[in-house]
Amino acid sequence: MALSPRLDLRQSQTLTLTPQLMQSIKLLQLSQLELNAFVDAELERNPLLERDEREAAEAISVEAPRQPERGEIGRAGDIADVLDTEVSNLFPEQVGQDSFRQSLNRLREPAGSYDGESPEIDSYVASRPSLGDYLADQIALILRTESDRQIGRALIDSLDDDGYLRADLGALATQLKVDLEDIEAVLGAVQGCEPLGVFARTLPECLTIQLRERDHLDPMMAGLIDNLDLLARHDIAGLKKLLGADDDDIADMLGEIRALDPRPGLAYDGAPVDVVVPDVFIRPGRDGGWQVELNAEVLPRLIVDRTYYAEVSRHAREGADKQFLTDCLSTASWLTKSLDQRAQTILKVTAEIAKQQDGFMRHGVTHLRPMTLKMVADAVEVHESTVSRVTSNKYVATPRGLFELKYFFTTALGSASGGDDHSAEAVRHSIRQLIEAEDPRKILSDDAIAEILQSKQGIAVARRTVAKYREAMGFGSSVQRRREKRSRAAG
Repeated sequence: MALSPRLDLRQSQTLTLTPQLMQSIKLLQLSQLELNAFVDAELERNPLLERDEREAAEAISVEAPRQPERGEIGRAGDIADVLDTEVSNLFPEQVGQDSFRQSLNRLREPAGSYDGESPEIDSYVASRPSLGDYLADQIALILRTESDRQIGRALIDSLDDDGYLRADLGALATQLKVDLEDIEAVLGAVQGCEPLGVFARTLPECLTIQLRERDHLDPMMAGLIDNLDLLARHDIAGLKKLLGADDDDIADMLGEIRALDPRPGLAYDGAPVDVVVPDVFIRPGRDGGWQVELNAEVLPRLIVDRTYYAEVSRHAREGADKQFLTDCLSTASWLTKSLDQRAQTILKVTAEIAKQQDGFMRHGVTHLRPMTLKMVADAVEVHESTVSRVTSNKYVATPRGLFELKYFFTTALGSASGGDDHSAEAVRHSIRQLIEAEDPRKILSDDAIAEILQSKQGIAVARRTVAKYREAMGFGSSVQRRREKRSRAAG
């Protein structure tokens, strides 16, 4: 058969991701902070976009100041105004009090409801000194020469969040161009600073500093500090033999060790606490079901200023200006639609989660059902990847607490009685309850836990699965737990 060139027509379907479609997909997996940062950048870039503050303004205007009832005495300033005199003539002790109350009332009023700038609530929060500032004030009194103070400041800069000195003293001496002996001398002086234990290089040194300052560092206690590995393994018998101590000595020393702070720097951690704000709420509905509601406080609301577009476009004569306005209008329209679609998708997925996890919402984690991305995706008629993106970095407030949406997707473990499968998270919760409630004189082995789960709860789980879940939750083996609980009982 001879080969010759020819033209053929073929019809096929392909999926092409446009830049806007890719951006819409990206919006689904953004967290609240990331989404707000993206929206702020678009607001600066696009003159046709602006925030929709109408609902916020309406919400602020719902509550009005309460009027005094008949017979109720008003403020001293109001009475003085009626009588056309000064407050000091009627109530000398009242001078200055009304202005203070007015300042408090202004804190309660919405911004812009009175003339002048609204005070920021952050300005009334007492600032916490950082660990570096607290130590700098102390070394200024402890160290006499400027050279020593410079070394002290360098040591402060080398502390980690726990208050430990992680820097190499030799490298620090080279950097500061001083002798290593000078570094060690300053270190010995500043190790007496508050909080006790800072500037330690290891955990034993941190505990030793605290015990020395309390005058509790006797030879037996020093021996215990040198053998913290035995204490970590709860090898009390080994410690007694090594130190020549009896049960009372060990109990007393363990009590002193528990009173120490192994991470002294955390007491002066001035970093703000990150508060998780829910993206969606699940509340009991009137018909016995669940009401799913988006958190409007964190949901960005944008509108397209078409009036401004019409006004500016009339004066745009050059092709580049018209193209810029057209692109801005297209981008603004796309962004508003994408944000609305993102909100609707989150709402649909969360509603399906609430429906499938009805038992969890009513009774807790023991009734958490096995659920996969595919189960939710099929129910809401979207792709699994869409559900995965929607549930990433999103949090939901439920009657059982605040959870990440990913929390509800767990694998299934079979039922010993042939009934419904059990969620892996529910099994972990049951294992945790059994371990925390076990008798110190009768510690449960992994085999015993697996047998209890099968006989009493109908959960078919293997011993190695119990061991895997137990280790993931931070519980030691039965031998380690026996030593730990006996030492606690002795203490």
